[in-house]
Amino acid sequence: MKREQTWERDGYLLRPAREEDAEAYYVQNYCPLDAETARLTGSRTAFDREEVISLFLRSVEAEDRYLFLLLSPAGEIIGESVLNEMDRDLRAANFRIAIFHPEARGRGLGGWMVEMTRDFAFTQLGLHRLSLDVYSFNPRAERAYLRAGFRREGVLRDAVRDGAGYGDVILMAMLEKDWRRLMDKSE
Repeated sequence: MKREQTWERDGYLLRPAREEDAEAYYVQNYCPLDAETARLTGSRTAFDREEVISLFLRSVEAEDRYLFLLLSPAGEIIGESVLNEMDRDLRAANFRIAIFHPEARGRGLGGWMVEMTRDFAFTQLGLHRLSLDVYSFNPRAERAYLRAGFRREGVLRDAVRDGAGYGDVILMAMLEKDWRRLMDKSE
């Protein structure tokens, strides 16, 4: 059974996705997907409605995935935070975020989403390891992950295309003991 968790900051809301969000999720973000969002997440800009809604509904129902939506003060879906690839035996999961709308970037929302989801992963899910990867041409995201306590573990050199050139994939993670140390310092 998934745990319901909601966070609020300056009128922005981060909460679990619900089935009834599917159409708005598609219309407000994937018609088309912002080109910069696509570049920073390694995605494409054009998606079929059925493809997006089908994946969204599977994500909401999946027991091994947590999809949180970032809502603007006006109630529009403007981002997401995802825990996926969960391994219950290893107590490990993968993590990613996206802010779909350019006007929502640069406001500290990404860092806030990282911290809220990170804390949920360790407190509510009891994870031992939370990992992610970020592209070298997304330094703002890497800084947000570093500030939240994630550590670089490795680099896959020239593993992704950025326009005409190549970029690195930076592997990062946080262990439960790292998170506990971080929480002890903040008290």
